[in-house]
Amino acid sequence: MTNQPGVASLPQAPSLPVASAVRSTPRVWLPVVLLGLFWVIYSVWRWTELAISLGFMGFLMLLAVGALTTLLFAIWWMTASRVTWPERLLVLAVAIAGGVACALFGHRLLGPFLLLPGLPIVLTTWTLSLVVARKWPALGRGLLLTSVVCLSWGAFLLIRAEGMQGDGQLALRWRWTQTEEEHYLDTPEGKGKTAEPQPATQGLNLRPGDWPGFRGPNRDGTVRNVQMATDWDTAPPALRWKRRIGPAWSSVAIVGERLFTQEQRGQKEAVVCLDAGTGQTLWSHQDAARHEDVQGAAGPRATPTFAGGRIYALGATGILNCLDAETGGSKWSRDLTADAETKIPMWGFSSSPLVMDDLVVVFAGNDWGSGQRTLLAYRTDSGKPVWASQAGQRSYSSPQLASIGGEPQLLFVSERGLSAFRPSTGDMLWEHPTPPGNPGVPRAVQPRAVGTSGFLFDAGPDLGTTLVHVSYSDGSWIPTERWISRQLKPSFNDFVVQDEALYGFDGRVFTCIDLQTGRRLWRDGRYGSGQVLLVGDQSMLVVVTDEGEVVLVAADPNEHRELGRFPAIQGKTWNHPVIAHGRLHVRNAQEIACFEITARK
Repeated sequence: MTNQPGVASLPQAPSLPVASAVRSTPRVWLPVVLLGLFWVIYSVWRWTELAISLGFMGFLMLLAVGALTTLLFAIWWMTASRVTWPERLLVLAVAIAGGVACALFGHRLLGPFLLLPGLPIVLTTWTLSLVVARKWPALGRGLLLTSVVCLSWGAFLLIRAEGMQGDGQLALRWRWTQTEEEHYLDTPEGKGKTAEPQPATQGLNLRPGDWPGFRGPNRDGTVRNVQMATDWDTAPPALRWKRRIGPAWSSVAIVGERLFTQEQRGQKEAVVCLDAGTGQTLWSHQDAARHEDVQGAAGPRATPTFAGGRIYALGATGILNCLDAETGGSKWSRDLTADAETKIPMWGFSSSPLVMDDLVVVFAGNDWGSGQRTLLAYRTDSGKPVWASQAGQRSYSSPQLASIGGEPQLLFVSERGLSAFRPSTGDMLWEHPTPPGNPGVPRAVQPRAVGTSGFLFDAGPDLGTTLVHVSYSDGSWIPTERWISRQLKPSFNDFVVQDEALYGFDGRVFTCIDLQTGRRLWRDGRYGSGQVLLVGDQSMLVVVTDEGEVVLVAADPNEHRELGRFPAIQGKTWNHPVIAHGRLHVRNAQEIACFEITARK
């Protein structure tokens, strides 16, 4: 505009381009919405039963959601965040470097946490810092973002993982604190101190009331001929002894006054014999071996088996030992990885040895799906291999002996379904296939015989529990499915049967279903990922929660009735409880305890 005569001209301030002014303030609504949606999805998965019902497939789905969130976040940051290019490149480079550093120098079992929820936590702190500093100068904002990202990743270097809880979440501890195993190794028992063993007055032979191996004489989690005191509210079971023990998910075998189990002692796996009345260590046999995985952490998984004066024990790395039950002296040893030409499974070898006449049978499959020799039989006296059969690749279960029409059959559950073999030769007699299911979730529950020809087994996390009946016709065994029920979906929690009802864990909730139809009768009792034992003569259920509490529940198909409870041991408890000679034995990866449970006179 032309100046008018006599009017002073005012200087005009230079105008800023509107687009530049807008670009100086970063956008934050997109990452806020994106991460908000992620945390809603994560919370539903974390705090509901969805994680249990979906299992490993649910984790993979959540992992995919996390990967998509990260990808969209990176695209926004590099293309639409409106921060300066030096900021974009610097902060992204620091975030990538921090993640690599955590992967290299973080605790060895922390990997899953770094992905979920570790990476989303870093992205969230990154976004919150940007919200706070969005109007700051570019230099100050960039320094804040790089500092926050470094601190977020750096915090993960201060923690360690101690395996997963029953809900699939990692147990986290400060990295500088002692582990329970290190506490145990500082005790006399952890250093190998043993008591003077008393000779067995009648020799070590099975007698009534003994518990010779995994889940009892019939591997069905049932104890008979026991009269248990049931007024736990006024007189809970009396503690006889309690002590530390090395990590393992083994249960115990009891013969007379001898208790046999396994534990990890630093870099050595140990089969140990304790005095069942005092808890003192009588002997230990140790092998230079150690197995750890993200879910179960350290230690053996299988339970020793007593037969003919000997102990048969399988370690997590595949060492099968035959030991003298009185002294712990070695009779023979085999390496399953060599015999089966396989590798150690991700979760470790977990098959509790089954002794049948002069054979001992174990499972040697792995999650890589290699090898055709997965069910192995050895001579009990010499360890000489007798036969090897293909029984599937993935299983956390153990061989089970059954009888159909008077004919003994060897049962096994794997990703293939339920298979039956001739014990003497390993020849397959019949198979009831089921879909493989989630590849990361091995079948873990023992098959259970019901009636003269019925068998219950875990059909997989997607299907639940199945009942089949087996008949013989025209020279062939024919399995026929009677029902399949999604109303009882066990994970690694074995069930028990009393009368016409089945009691077990549907996810993390205790459940009863009708044996004839598979229909749910009730679902109650939140005991986590616990285990159950049936006191058959009294129709009582002894449930051990995954936090080490013991609960007495009536085996009543009409309703869930809790009769009493008491705290037994501390820490994550997945091991099967045992009742023998009027005593309840419970253990986990850090403690073992014995309680008197018989009725007081």
